[in-house]
This record gives sequence, structure tokens and C-alpha cells, in this order.
Amino acid sequence: MWLDRPRNPNAPLAGLKVLELARVLAGPWTGQILADLGADVIKVESPEGDSTRQWGPPWVEHEGERTAAYYHACNRGKRGIVADFRNADDLARLKGLAAEADVVIENFKPGTLDKFGLDYPALAAANPALVYCSITGFGQDGPRRDEPGYDFVVQGMSGFMALTGEPEGAPMKMGISVSDLSCGIWAANAVQAALLMRHRTGKGQWIDMALMDCSVAMLANQALSHFATGENPQRMGNAHAQVGPYGVYPVADGHVILAPANDGLFHKLMTLLGRAELAQDPRFASNGGRIEHRAPLESAIAESTCGWSQTELLAACRNAGVPAGPINDLDAVFADPQVQARGLKIELDGMPGVRSPFNFSGAELALDRPSPRHGEHQSD
Repeated sequence: MWLDRPRNPNAPLAGLKVLELARVLAGPWTGQILADLGADVIKVESPEGDSTRQWGPPWVEHEGERTAAYYHACNRGKRGIVADFRNADDLARLKGLAAEADVVIENFKPGTLDKFGLDYPALAAANPALVYCSITGFGQDGPRRDEPGYDFVVQGMSGFMALTGEPEGAPMKMGISVSDLSCGIWAANAVQAALLMRHRTGKGQWIDMALMDCSVAMLANQALSHFATGENPQRMGNAHAQVGPYGVYPVADGHVILAPANDGLFHKLMTLLGRAELAQDPRFASNGGRIEHRAPLESAIAESTCGWSQTELLAACRNAGVPAGPINDLDAVFADPQVQARGLKIELDGMPGVRSPFNFSGAELALDRPSPRHGEHQSD
């Protein structure tokens, strides 16, 4: 079943064998990252298929199969087979694949795979070098171990939503499944770290990844603010809790982001806006002062920017070296000349996608096939 030769022999993970017993997003996202890096990833689906195949509209028609676009966002580059864990022959096939695999990725609730002999202790007995990555909502231990983990729920529980939204508005989730996606990225890092350790020790290990852990780990400066003050950081809309001015400002034809994150950049911005007197105002001489007197400063900047067009102001900021940018819809994102120059949008056999954002001086990604049809490689 495994490929006799690497998909792209110059990809970083060429020759790595990955068995993916995962569905929906966090686990498949991990598998897609490894696949883009050159691993031979075999995605195992139930007879009903990954549920994201039905998460439409929108739908994609590809090679005679109608599948939700969502599914294709996280399953590129894999081979696909179907297996019923309750079928003895299917189970034997999976155990045979695991015996030859370098990595297994699974995202079932803790204990689910034990009864099928697909848990880490059972598979490691036959393959001690196996790196086995479990992805769950809350981890393999703790009081919430057996609770289902959903991105939206974890965004709320992890503090993300308490920090996102307008000060007087309702808490808001992000427009992407940030808890799932970040967990997939962390998990791909953990898998590669365990593989490097295996190179030293000759032994594999079990990796326990949790959406909740990964989301809490990304609280970064907000967590440290809480630890330092004992207070809960508040929602601030587009403002920055520790830097000012730093936000979204009106222009004649929309809005722009301005991010003059130090004294020098603040002075440059005030000069190009024709408001040099604000840079000389003692209230705004330091970042601390600008935070303390945020309201009058923000109002003065907004009064100054609203007379500019977006194109004019962004050009002036670019020439002055002031960090600034537009707020793009997705059509503008993929029309941006920088995004196009970096080749972030790809197309594989007529299926569009967004490549993993790796660029190597001596290696290439393995971008050679779209997501598999249901059971496409069953007889390989």
C-alpha cells in the first residue's frame, strides 16, 4: 500500500509514512501539512465518509464526485481508503498499515480506539518506532477528558472570545476555526519533533494534543497581562491593549489599518498627516501616554485620515515607512500581487487550494494531487 518511491524525492518529509485516522479539521489539517511536506499520507474514512464531505454549500464537482469545498481545504495530497473498524478484514488491514507507518494521527475521543486495538500501546507493541499523535478537545487526562471538543466551544472556553469583539458588543469568535487550525499546526510541529527524537533514540512515542491546550498557549501577551495585573483584559475591538495608536481608521472610501508601533513611527505618521503638533504634545510623547490618552488621540487621527483616499494614504505611509494596509475581502487577498508572487493559491487537477506557507532553499513541497475521492485508493 505504501508508495515504493517518494512523491517528490526533494520534499523535506519524502518517504515518511503517515496513517491518518482523523476527520473534520484539526487532525486532517495536521495530515495535510505533512503531506505538503512530502509525506505519503493515507487517509482512512468510514464507509459514510468524513463528515466534512457534506458540509456544504458551497460544493465542488471533481472527477464525478460532488463534495463540500470544506473537505478539500484540509485533505490535499493524501491517498484515501475506506475501513469499517467493526470489520475484521478492514481492521487487520489498518493494523498492517500501522505496523509499517512512521506516524499515526487520530482524533477520536479518549479510549475510543482501545477496543479496536488501534490505540498507541497496541500499535507500538508491533511497531516500537511509531510516533502516534492523538488530537482531542481537552487531552488524555483531566476532568474534561471525556467531553467532546468543538472549535467554537474551545474558542469560548480558552479566552479567545472574551478578548475578541467591540468593548460594548457581544463576545465574538474568529472568522476561521482558529482552535482547530492552531492545534493542527502545533501537532505537525510535535510530530516532527518526535521524529527527530526517534532519530536519536530509535523509539517512537505518544503525543497528546488538545485544542484547549493549544488555544490557551496562544494567549501570549494577554495571558502575561493577566498574570502581571490580576485583571481580565477587556475586549478592545481593533485597538491594541499595549500599543497606541494602532487600529482601523476611516478614509474617504473605506478604512485602513495604521500600526505605528513605536515613537519614531508615530512621529512619521503625524508628519505625513500634517499633524506634527500631536507628536509634540506631552500627552502623546510616549507609548504609555498615548495609551492613557487614547480617546483624544484616536479622534484626532480619525479626523485627519477621513480626508484621504485609501490609495493615497497607503502610498504615503509606504513611502514614509509607516506600517499600514487595507482590509481585504478574499477576492482582494488573492488578487494582491504579493500573494500572487508567493504562489499561495495553487491548482491541482483543476482543484484550487492554498498551499502550506513553507519556502525552502534546498527543498520543494509535494503539491502533486488534490484531495482523494471517497475510497479512491482502496485497491492500491
